[in-house]
Amino acid sequence: MTKAILPQRADLDNTSHLGDPTDALKHLLHQALRGAMELELEQRVGAAPYERSEGRSDHRNGTRTRRFDTRLGSIDLEIPRLRNATYFPTFLEHRTRSERAVIALVQEAVINGVSTRKIEKLVAELGITSLSKSQVSEYCADLDEEARAFRERPLVGQYPYLFLDALFEKVRIHRTVMSQAAVVAYGVRENGNRELIGLDVVDTESEESWTTFLRSLRERGLAGVKLVITDAHKGLVKAVDTVFVGATWQRCKVHFTRNVVAHAPEASKKKLAGALQSIFNQPDYEAALGAYAALREQFVATCGKAMQILENGLNDALAFMAFPREHWSRISSTNPIERINKEIRRRTRVIGIFPNVASALRLISMLLLEQTEDWHADKRYMSEESMAQLYLNDASG
Repeated sequence: MTKAILPQRADLDNTSHLGDPTDALKHLLHQALRGAMELELEQRVGAAPYERSEGRSDHRNGTRTRRFDTRLGSIDLEIPRLRNATYFPTFLEHRTRSERAVIALVQEAVINGVSTRKIEKLVAELGITSLSKSQVSEYCADLDEEARAFRERPLVGQYPYLFLDALFEKVRIHRTVMSQAAVVAYGVRENGNRELIGLDVVDTESEESWTTFLRSLRERGLAGVKLVITDAHKGLVKAVDTVFVGATWQRCKVHFTRNVVAHAPEASKKKLAGALQSIFNQPDYEAALGAYAALREQFVATCGKAMQILENGLNDALAFMAFPREHWSRISSTNPIERINKEIRRRTRVIGIFPNVASALRLISMLLLEQTEDWHADKRYMSEESMAQLYLNDASG
């Protein structure tokens, strides 16, 4: 088997006309990366180009161009394609997109004169010494287009489970720092895979903003929603009722439990919190109602207000019990989307204040895009068998 194409003496000689030493190094790096890809491809395919081999497992099928940003500048790599499989060089990590978004965001903050000590420190760590508005605009343009394409992509198929939540970020708008709501939606497809399906940044988390956001999901093709899992924000709940007529609303049991406990006397909070879990751990709805009756009898004298809140919201918090039991732990609360929000906050905390709405959308979009790619590479969030049971229940009903 032939060896990979690595920089040879001729390649070194061919750099003499490049003048700038950086151009020469960039040329050599390009050659080395090309050689690394060829070596990986030979191992993957089982044969060198044009080589006849009984061990061949695939065939080359042209190339595609991808820009690779390095400290020596941008390099246009011709990445080989395979006929029957997908090849992606190991030295190109998909997570570099969010890092590019962070860099672009920091650059934009510096250009707009809104940097803080934290931003300035990050700029220094990234090795950014001088910037121009034209450089920033060009750098951000590609990221913005990729982020927009992800946010506006058509939604194909059925999404029986839909999770909705919002997180708040500080954004500079007309020289004033304001709190903006990043509204996020992710769904579980009919095959059991999960993905981020929507993101927008709005002035406030209101019924109007949620309704507009949810209708935009419908316009992109969102269909088949059976259960919507959210907290008890009144505007959000009304928007869900308006846009997803016929779907069931699941009130997050975690938020609901906290709300009930918050209205109990301090001396009873810990004991009540533990007792409430017994309701949600029952094997079916009837048993859950029995556990509630026993709990109410125990706490009504000392926790009257908490028991009233529990009674008023219990049915909405137990909605998940009408769906396949295998799904209960995943659809009874907004914890899955809360974990995503926690990761977003970890990254945006470094920024502090976004210079504008576009920069917030850019960074959060890239984080959600990477999360979706990771999910697609993992095993299904819910098994195909359990998803089939979900639709079987519909047919029998």
